[in-house]
Amino acid sequence: MPDISVVLPSVLQPLAGGQSVLTAPAEGAVSVRWLLDAVAGDFPALSRRLRDETGAVRRFVNIYVNGNEIRRLQGLGTEVAPGQEVLIIQSVAGG
Repeated sequence: MPDISVVLPSVLQPLAGGQSVLTAPAEGAVSVRWLLDAVAGDFPALSRRLRDETGAVRRFVNIYVNGNEIRRLQGLGTEVAPGQEVLIIQSVAGG
């Protein structure tokens, strides 16, 4: 069974040991919540950057499955199948 890939932007890569892609094995479809727990479990700083204390995706973090932002789907309950790619984009503000 193929892994599920999570692609990280360069701003988050230092929090994941410098990796640009994290992978998780899955025997079937899993939720985005499960996927984030699986790939960020070894990287607590990354986990805190992606989700708040309640487990919700932080306001300036956008997660895409098949090009669709999960907030427009089922949020953290959105299903991801093996072989799919999840893209995380963190908004960067400046002034």
